[in-house]
Amino acid sequence: MRKTGLLIPIASLPSSFGIGDFGPTSYEFVDMLQECGCKMWQILPLNPLGFGNSPYQSLSSKAMDELYISLELLKEKGLIEHLENYHASADKIDYEGVRQFKAVYLREAFSHFEENEEYKTFIQQPWVYEFAVFVAMKKANHEKCWNEWPSDMKNWIHKKTPLNEVLQREVNYQMFLQYVLYEQWMQLRNYANEKGIEMIGDLPIYVGIDSLDVWANQKSFLLDDDGHPTFIAGVPPDYFSAEGQRWGNPLYDWDQLEKEDFAFWLDRLSYNAQLFDVVRIDHFRAFDTYWKIPASSPTAMVGEWIEAPGYKLFDTIYATYPDIVIVAEDLGDLRPEVLELRDHYHMMGMRIVQHSFDPVHEMDEHENRLAYTGTHDNETLRVWYSHHPESYKRKIRAFFKRNGYVYPRMSENMIQYTLESKARWAIIPMVDLLNKTDKCRINFPGTVGYPNWQWKLKDYKEFEARIPLFKEMIKKANR
Repeated sequence: MRKTGLLIPIASLPSSFGIGDFGPTSYEFVDMLQECGCKMWQILPLNPLGFGNSPYQSLSSKAMDELYISLELLKEKGLIEHLENYHASADKIDYEGVRQFKAVYLREAFSHFEENEEYKTFIQQPWVYEFAVFVAMKKANHEKCWNEWPSDMKNWIHKKTPLNEVLQREVNYQMFLQYVLYEQWMQLRNYANEKGIEMIGDLPIYVGIDSLDVWANQKSFLLDDDGHPTFIAGVPPDYFSAEGQRWGNPLYDWDQLEKEDFAFWLDRLSYNAQLFDVVRIDHFRAFDTYWKIPASSPTAMVGEWIEAPGYKLFDTIYATYPDIVIVAEDLGDLRPEVLELRDHYHMMGMRIVQHSFDPVHEMDEHENRLAYTGTHDNETLRVWYSHHPESYKRKIRAFFKRNGYVYPRMSENMIQYTLESKARWAIIPMVDLLNKTDKCRINFPGTVGYPNWQWKLKDYKEFEARIPLFKEMIKKANR
């Protein structure tokens, strides 16, 4: 079935508290998606934010960030008495400010919370308690990475000895936060499903060294005896960076994972399949070959391509979870074997129109694709068009005129072109629908800090104004 969706992270939604969350404005957004005729909403990872507020360097691949908790919903439950707004009209996210503001209310809500059966069932999952201990010990160690903790804490994950009263109190609080996050997210997701909207989640292929995933599964990663990575992940020089991208994530020990029948990956995918209707796996090519960088190297220019046991892994995944829906992020300079791996399991791939659009030669496109005008890592359509020389712009304009695209903005023509592609699903980033500049770009790969991850909508006025046109575009494209 041909479907359309919008790409916008939860954090970028408007709210009364400086960051998008699982509260009323998310439900409003679902209603507006339905009004447009959209059937999908793609978000970015919900996991606890890491260095530079990136959702791709998280403390856990299962836990969520407390920033997404709706204070309004907690107030409705009687867990918060009086609630004030914070940066309600902000168009940039002040993560530290929001975190400090919300923490006061979250502690209040915890003090009023009484355990129920749903909570007791939720915390029976081993990761919940382990994550809570991980966070409590990080706080006790001034946020240092687990491999720098005192030996008794560093090795707790192997022995799981009883905790002192101070740590246990923080553990209880952290488990409460994860329960609220899960409850609020599942209510939102169920509401979306009832409205005919599927949720597309985003799963980073790698996890951060400073994470529960690595702390609890040290044998599954290439680490030295002290828990430091010996080799790390990234990509060599490419379209985005002349020096490549040195991500710093520890690499998997695929031999060890294979001995364990890929239990780590089965567990991770199983949980994400509970949270989302579709799981997009970032950097899919690393299941075929991955760039292995010595941890001592300051850039990603030094490294080598190593083959991964992709077929053995996905044979196991699909034998265990035959109904899981996976989208493979198959972008970049790939060897043919990556696409063969993707197609062997009939996984949907991705097409980025910014990268593939040709105003002279029509592309022979495969239907089993998810087409985007761009992703969160790309410049906006408006900026993409402005960067071309005038001679190329004339070719683009001639192409659209020749094919009957008559919208006044070039971004609108590109959106219509994407919607009318053969791709089964088409996803449009909100920044492109609103014709934004790169001031609203979500991420500049290879860079850290401002303005990455900070853009958010002040309100829905611009989006509401675009709904009639977008609805017309979707209908015209037969989606």
